[in-house]
Amino acid sequence: MSITRALSALRRTDLPLAGGKGANLGELLAAGLPVPDGFVLTTDAYREFIATNGLQPRIDSLLASADPADPTATEAVSASVTELFTTATIPPSIQAALRNGYAGLGADVPVAVRSSATAEDLAEASFAGQQETLLNVIGAPALAAAVRRCWASLWSARAISYRATHQVKADLALAVVVQRLIPAEASGVMFTANPTNGRTDEIVISAAWGLGEAVVSGSVTTDDIVVRDGQVVDRTTAAKDVLTVRTADGVREQPTTESQRHAEVLSEADALTLAELGGRAAAHFGVPQDLEWARADGRFWLVQSRPITALPAPTGPAPTEWPVPPGFDVYMRASLIEQLPDPLSPLFADLAGELVVKGMVRTIGEFFGPQSLFTEKNFGFVTINGYAYYGYANSLMLKAIGIIPLALRVAFTTIGRDKWAQVFHPRYAALVEKRRAHDPATLTATDLLAGIVELVGEAFAYYTSVQTIIPEAVTSEAVFTALYDRLVKRPGDPRAEEFLLGFDSAPLRADQSIHDLAKWVRRDPALTAALTAQDRDLDGVDAGVRGEFDRRLAEHLTAHGHATYNLDLVNPVAADDPRPVLDVLRFYLAGGARSPEERRSELAARRGAARAAILDRLPRWQGTWFARLLGFANTMAPVREDALADVGLGWPAARAYARELGRRLVAAGALAEPDGVFWLRRTELAEAARRLDDGGSVDSFADRVAERKVIWRGQRLVTPPPILPLDSRWHAFDSMMPTVMGDQGGATLKGTGASGGRVSGIARVMHGPEDFGGMQPGEILVAAITTPAWTPLFALAAGVVTDVGGPLSHSSIVAREYGIPAVLGTTVATARIKTGDRILVDGEAGTVTLLDVEVAEPEEPKRDRNWKPWALGAAAAAVAAVAVGALRRAGVRTGRSARPGCSGR
Repeated sequence: MSITRALSALRRTDLPLAGGKGANLGELLAAGLPVPDGFVLTTDAYREFIATNGLQPRIDSLLASADPADPTATEAVSASVTELFTTATIPPSIQAALRNGYAGLGADVPVAVRSSATAEDLAEASFAGQQETLLNVIGAPALAAAVRRCWASLWSARAISYRATHQVKADLALAVVVQRLIPAEASGVMFTANPTNGRTDEIVISAAWGLGEAVVSGSVTTDDIVVRDGQVVDRTTAAKDVLTVRTADGVREQPTTESQRHAEVLSEADALTLAELGGRAAAHFGVPQDLEWARADGRFWLVQSRPITALPAPTGPAPTEWPVPPGFDVYMRASLIEQLPDPLSPLFADLAGELVVKGMVRTIGEFFGPQSLFTEKNFGFVTINGYAYYGYANSLMLKAIGIIPLALRVAFTTIGRDKWAQVFHPRYAALVEKRRAHDPATLTATDLLAGIVELVGEAFAYYTSVQTIIPEAVTSEAVFTALYDRLVKRPGDPRAEEFLLGFDSAPLRADQSIHDLAKWVRRDPALTAALTAQDRDLDGVDAGVRGEFDRRLAEHLTAHGHATYNLDLVNPVAADDPRPVLDVLRFYLAGGARSPEERRSELAARRGAARAAILDRLPRWQGTWFARLLGFANTMAPVREDALADVGLGWPAARAYARELGRRLVAAGALAEPDGVFWLRRTELAEAARRLDDGGSVDSFADRVAERKVIWRGQRLVTPPPILPLDSRWHAFDSMMPTVMGDQGGATLKGTGASGGRVSGIARVMHGPEDFGGMQPGEILVAAITTPAWTPLFALAAGVVTDVGGPLSHSSIVAREYGIPAVLGTTVATARIKTGDRILVDGEAGTVTLLDVEVAEPEEPKRDRNWKPWALGAAAAAVAAVAVGALRRAGVRTGRSARPGCSGR
């Protein structure tokens, strides 16, 4: 049995004997780094102490009687264990070994005594700060008392709860590190990777005066320094009010002197010296380290080291400037770009820049014949700080006036629907089927890239055709709502939206399909249990049942798995990653959500009753136009949803082609994983494909891919301006833009009330399908946007809040179908709200209140919208045209000669 061991004799393989701190200090010494002298009282000593006094059965009994999630219960257990350790006898052999080890450091030398648990300072869980550390321990009796406190801290309330949460069930024991105390004039911590942005090329140092206790306890604000590539790139000097100093029998905090309070603890040279030590430690361990350091007489010492756990992905700086590229007069984020809330992946940015304008021009040409309105000189698709923008020349805005009659023809006739249904959707679907018929593995790399280009190009042409449906849908609902609210509605009558609910559409059919699958799964308890288990392991399910489940799931994915969560091709769709579908399936298996079919039937019944009640009281002529306007609106909303749901029809095939290219580049050593293909530029991928086909070598893209991801994560931290340049005269139209950033600094966020009702609850912020599994029934869904693929989450949500959207967007339509309040277009919801926040969503007022934020509401700012007379006139004319066109489209006569009860065609 080994009771003590010198630090210099320890290595990381001695973790079971020396615990995490002791083993890591031994490794620092092995690397030639400065570590104070010391020794470890090993875990063998702890076990002998426990066995001699018969403590483990009593500890186990205390643990069995308490809920580890109950703080009061764990505190009681901890107090009882501490009492046991205080009164138990330390065996003579341990006392002698402890005295001898201490004497080897000097006569009554001050020491630091630190707990070193076997389940501590590990790469997967640090347990930092959960066990005891005592500074300035002097004398053998005090050392023995300190050891007891360290042993007992293995059973602190925090440690008990942490181990339960992380399911740590290992044989627990605790060693104790005893080191000569460094009489530090300064101390702190050092991370050899930046814990805020994940960058492994940055070292972050925190520094304060005195011993390190004030830093570790958080009682002092530290100076913070960032070192990169051998240079200090950032530093903050804090007002340091207290420091920890030695006393006759321990340590205490005292105020800093006036000269210390605002002085820099470390010079630039000091910071670089310390960073060099940190870099050596990280290189020795092979992973980033969290180190504690001390400085005395100008010399630095490392007193602890542990791996950094839960390091975020490396993130670049957030953009602060928005320089616009040359070529266009104004850049706007609208239309298709609303489906792209994040910075674009490099491949998709190149594809969109090449194909969006071509697709739009081709589609417009099929509606109106050859035209010269849109050209590469006056219209484009660009990225600024990674975000998508349409670029417009001022000349295009003026020319657009000439196409208004043709645009109105599309908006107020069935030409848009007809072309979509008869030309664009069949053509897109036919191309998808042709491409799906080809096994990607049988195609050349160049053919794979050509297939991606063809599918994405056709998708953009298709999206433009969908845009011809949207004006018809928007005008139908807007005109019905306006005229109902102003001419028909009486106190007690239902809201206009009650007449627009209960219709079938592609997103709702997809949701119904998952619900039906859940009904079938419930017939087999073993399958239900397997799918609702955390690991979803189906190995124990009957082979026949599993085969039938796989078939039904594949059938669902074939029909609905192409819906996009975000239009960027880098994002998986359910067809190639069904985990979000399985997450929703689990919720339906839990039995808390109603059937979409039942909900739709109930809404349809309410709609029919409301319609009948209104028609019963209206005169015949009013009833005629009411019924026709309502019929027009009821027809269009499902058509729009069906059209939008199929924008990503080609995405499963395009992603399959891209990933096959990625696999070949991985095999060639050019990429680390197949999805790296989405982070290549179009030209890079074309050249790599050519080399693959020629049998040549391909240079590695690994560093470029990694750096682009770092830049992308930084770009994602900001909200892009909706209109650029920031001083553009086109800001006159800010109020019409879906992503205009208003003054949203108070406790109440303002948006558009898109679905009525009020609800308060816990927010769940979601950035994409990777977050779907965290959604709990009754939470409030907060997202940048929601596309048709998000629809199943509405069955679980108590309310919906988005950054982008309006009363006629997908989010509003689905929220109303599910009867939950929705506030859209807040612009800042995902930035201001965090998962777990309590919020109040008022769908009537269009507000979201942050219930835990106490901020004085700012006065409504006065904005100079810079409206020009021509803009006001154009807006008024457009509103009039929309209303008249919608009435005519619905079959209602608007001329002076119209007679009551008559209708025109």
